[in-house]
Amino acid sequence: MVQNHRLVLASGSPRRKELLGALDLDFEIDSKTAFEELYPEDLPVEKVPLYLAEGKSQFFHRELAEDEILITADTVVIVDGKLLGKPHSKAEARQMLRALSAKSHEVLTAVVLRSREKKIAFTDSTKVCFAPLSEEEIDYYIERYSPLDKAGAYGIQEWIGFAAITSIEGSFYNVMGLPVHRIYQELKNF
Repeated sequence: MVQNHRLVLASGSPRRKELLGALDLDFEIDSKTAFEELYPEDLPVEKVPLYLAEGKSQFFHRELAEDEILITADTVVIVDGKLLGKPHSKAEARQMLRALSAKSHEVLTAVVLRSREKKIAFTDSTKVCFAPLSEEEIDYYIERYSPLDKAGAYGIQEWIGFAAITSIEGSFYNVMGLPVHRIYQELKNF
């Protein structure tokens, strides 16, 4: 599919590695970047993931080889017009899960595919609906799983996804952090 090209996934996320690997594509991981994941305060929330994915691509630590395609991505959760990134503490994770309880939210993952000659950038959106979560359920999830490395403080593929997500509209894999269906199509056209 991407003959004469080597794919480089610029992410340390084990979920992104697993998802891209499920496409049966050969790739290497190199997540070094000089980009600091900050964005302008006045940037509309729906544009934040693309801004961050583009920054990771633009400030990749080295020049791409002639035959390489770099893949960068960023995922955010938006609930009630507010952006939820990765929580910095269990208390912040608890606050995020309370905000998601009994509501629907949007998960946006932006992806940038870049070679020396070409760049494709896109954002994929998925709507996720949560059942009400009790304080005990929130505490159970936080204590048993690792919500601190996940946008919105949850992983759809973990216990909370089975127990509390009532519906999704869009790509399940997008919520995990990489819209592989779209990446596959874009690589075919690259």
